Amino acid sequence: MASLNKVFLMGRLTRDPELRYTPQGTAVVSFRMAISRNWTTPTGESKEDTCFVDINMFGRRAEVISQYFSKGDPIFIEGRLQYRQWESKEGQKMSAHRVIAENFEFVGTTKKRIPETGVEPANPQKPDINEEEIPF
Repeated sequence: MASLNKVFLMGRLTRDPELRYTPQGTAVVSFRMAISRNWTTPTGESKEDTCFVDINMFGRRAEVISQYFSKGDPIFIEGRLQYRQWESKEGQKMSAHRVIAENFEFVGTTKKRIPETGVEPANPQKPDINEEEIPF
Protein backbone atom coordinates (compact mmCIF):
# COMPACT_ATOMS: atom_id res chain seq x y z
CA MET A 1 0.00 0.00 0.00
CA ALA A 2 1.28 3.48 -0.86
CA SER A 3 1.75 6.12 1.82
CA LEU A 4 1.94 9.89 1.89
CA ASN A 5 3.49 12.16 4.50
CA LYS A 6 2.78 15.73 3.38
CA VAL A 7 1.80 18.73 5.50
CA PHE A 8 0.62 22.20 4.45
CA LEU A 9 0.24 24.80 7.21
CA MET A 10 -0.46 28.52 7.22
CA GLY A 11 -0.27 30.46 10.45
CA ARG A 12 1.84 32.84 12.52
CA LEU A 13 5.12 32.45 14.35
CA THR A 14 4.65 32.38 18.13
CA ARG A 15 8.25 33.44 18.79
CA ASP A 16 11.33 34.56 16.90
CA PRO A 17 13.02 31.74 14.96
CA GLU A 18 16.08 30.17 16.62
CA LEU A 19 18.97 29.52 14.22
CA ARG A 20 21.80 27.13 15.05
CA TYR A 21 24.29 25.03 13.09
CA THR A 22 25.09 21.32 13.17
CA PRO A 23 28.73 20.27 13.70
CA GLN A 24 28.88 19.75 9.91
CA GLY A 25 27.83 23.39 9.36
CA THR A 26 24.21 22.82 8.26
CA ALA A 27 21.85 25.60 9.33
CA VAL A 28 18.82 24.51 11.40
CA VAL A 29 16.00 26.86 12.34
CA SER A 30 13.36 26.05 14.95
CA PHE A 31 10.14 27.91 15.59
CA ARG A 32 6.54 27.32 16.61
CA MET A 33 3.47 28.20 14.56
CA ALA A 34 -0.04 28.99 15.73
CA ILE A 35 -2.72 27.82 13.30
CA SER A 36 -6.24 29.02 14.07
CA ARG A 37 -9.56 27.60 12.92
CA ASN A 38 -12.76 29.62 13.17
CA TRP A 39 -16.28 28.20 12.93
CA THR A 40 -19.85 28.89 13.90
CA THR A 41 -21.86 26.48 16.05
CA PRO A 42 -25.40 25.46 15.05
CA THR A 43 -26.63 28.01 17.61
CA GLY A 44 -24.76 30.82 15.81
CA GLU A 45 -21.96 31.18 18.37
CA SER A 46 -18.51 31.97 16.91
CA LYS A 47 -15.72 29.66 18.06
CA GLU A 48 -11.97 29.56 17.56
CA ASP A 49 -9.49 26.74 18.09
CA THR A 50 -5.72 27.23 17.87
CA CYS A 51 -3.20 24.48 17.25
CA PHE A 52 0.49 25.00 18.06
CA VAL A 53 3.05 23.13 15.94
CA ASP A 54 6.83 22.91 16.27
CA ILE A 55 8.69 23.39 12.98
CA ASN A 56 12.28 22.68 11.92
CA MET A 57 13.91 23.58 8.61
CA PHE A 58 17.42 22.93 7.34
CA GLY A 59 19.91 24.56 4.95
CA ARG A 60 19.82 27.95 3.26
CA ARG A 61 16.05 28.24 3.71
CA ALA A 62 16.58 28.00 7.48
CA GLU A 63 18.88 31.03 7.32
CA VAL A 64 16.33 32.96 5.24
CA ILE A 65 13.55 32.27 7.75
CA SER A 66 15.82 33.37 10.61
CA GLN A 67 16.72 36.57 8.76
CA TYR A 68 13.30 37.69 7.53
CA PHE A 69 10.73 36.34 10.00
CA SER A 70 9.96 37.24 13.58
CA LYS A 71 7.26 36.64 16.17
CA GLY A 72 3.76 37.27 14.78
CA ASP A 73 4.69 37.07 11.10
CA PRO A 74 2.45 34.97 8.84
CA ILE A 75 4.04 32.06 6.97
CA PHE A 76 3.02 29.14 4.75
CA ILE A 77 4.90 25.88 5.32
CA GLU A 78 5.10 22.73 3.23
CA GLY A 79 6.76 19.71 4.79
CA ARG A 80 6.40 16.33 6.46
CA LEU A 81 5.54 14.98 9.90
CA GLN A 82 8.26 13.51 12.07
CA TYR A 83 7.62 11.47 15.23
CA ARG A 84 10.24 11.64 17.99
CA GLN A 85 10.62 9.52 21.11
CA TRP A 86 13.04 10.11 23.99
CA GLU A 87 13.46 9.55 27.68
CA SER A 88 13.36 12.45 30.13
CA LYS A 89 15.97 13.00 32.83
CA GLU A 90 13.55 11.38 35.25
CA GLY A 91 13.34 8.28 33.07
CA GLN A 92 9.85 9.00 31.73
CA LYS A 93 9.18 8.06 28.10
CA MET A 94 8.28 11.13 26.02
CA SER A 95 7.08 11.55 22.44
CA ALA A 96 6.06 14.35 20.12
CA HIS A 97 5.26 15.13 16.50
CA ARG A 98 6.89 18.01 14.68
CA VAL A 99 6.98 19.23 11.10
CA ILE A 100 10.16 19.15 9.06
CA ALA A 101 9.61 22.02 6.63
CA GLU A 102 10.85 21.50 3.10
CA ASN A 103 9.58 24.75 1.61
CA PHE A 104 7.95 28.00 2.73
CA GLU A 105 6.24 31.06 1.30
CA PHE A 106 5.99 34.62 2.51
CA VAL A 107 2.34 35.44 3.31
CA GLY A 108 1.35 39.08 3.55
CA THR A 109 4.17 41.23 4.83
CA THR A 110 6.85 40.70 7.43
CA LYS A 111 8.16 43.30 9.84
CA LYS A 112 11.65 42.98 8.40
CA ARG A 113 12.23 44.54 4.99
CA ILE A 114 13.34 42.23 2.20
CA PRO A 115 16.51 43.66 0.56
CA GLU A 116 16.71 44.54 -3.11
CA THR A 117 17.46 41.54 -5.30
CA GLY A 118 19.28 43.49 -7.97
CA VAL A 119 16.63 42.53 -10.51
CA GLU A 120 15.08 45.49 -12.24
CA PRO A 121 11.31 45.62 -11.79
CA ALA A 122 9.16 45.35 -14.86
CA ASN A 123 8.46 48.79 -16.29
CA PRO A 124 4.74 48.92 -16.99
CA GLN A 125 4.55 51.06 -20.09
CA LYS A 126 1.47 51.93 -22.04
CA PRO A 127 1.37 49.74 -25.15
CA ASP A 128 1.87 51.54 -28.45
CA ILE A 129 -1.59 51.01 -30.01
CA ASN A 130 -3.15 52.97 -32.83
CA GLU A 131 -6.66 53.84 -31.55
CA GLU A 132 -8.04 53.67 -35.10
CA GLU A 133 -7.27 49.92 -35.16
CA ILE A 134 -9.51 49.17 -32.15
CA PRO A 135 -12.83 47.76 -33.50
CA PHE A 136 -15.09 49.35 -30.85
